[in-house]
Amino acid sequence: MAPPVVLVHGFGTSFDLTWVANGWVDLLADEGREAIGVDLLGHGAAPKPHDVAAYDDLGARVVEALPADGPVDAIGFSLGAKTLLKVVAAHPDRFRSLIVAGVGANLFRSDDMSVVVDAVRSGDDGDNPALGYFSGLAQLPGNDREALAACMANGGGRVSVEELAAVACPVLVVLGEHDFVAPADQLIAALPDARLVTLPRTDHARTPKSFDFIDAALGFLKAQD
Repeated sequence: MAPPVVLVHGFGTSFDLTWVANGWVDLLADEGREAIGVDLLGHGAAPKPHDVAAYDDLGARVVEALPADGPVDAIGFSLGAKTLLKVVAAHPDRFRSLIVAGVGANLFRSDDMSVVVDAVRSGDDGDNPALGYFSGLAQLPGNDREALAACMANGGGRVSVEELAAVACPVLVVLGEHDFVAPADQLIAALPDARLVTLPRTDHARTPKSFDFIDAALGFLKAQD
């Protein structure tokens, strides 16, 4: 029997919004795969602390959700993808394969996120489309702007090259052609066993609902059996 698939959403959304609403859970069930959903701290049904330091270890909730009996496959988008990379590096024996989408060069930059944090907290994006994207996520039903601002200010820490080198399982990196986190060259080079799929005419926000992403992910998972 194929192992379950852990699904980790991006910033400002949840397991339900990213993976259930976009059909992933039903499609995985059609393939005989159980989905294990994780809501990151500050998101969905998870606690929503306002203390920035509370978000030091976003991967803790992922580790808690892992079954005790054998490795899993995992799929993460954006913040969820970064979180999974850190978790898989720390627990390589718990994962059979990994799919990460919506991450690339951003993992290797030291961007000042204070303007984004302010937009998430206040809802004022200054008519800047990039800030509007994050501010818009913060106003989704059930979200707590202060909790999301604290999460954005912390982000669970950076992913180091050493951590990426410890990711022993096969990794599929999926990136939209117009995603603002592109390119993925450094990420591919840093991972021991990785390949890239580029989604044509796709930006960051549209990635989770891309049929090309779904097809690539299901094909990759099937290839591990």
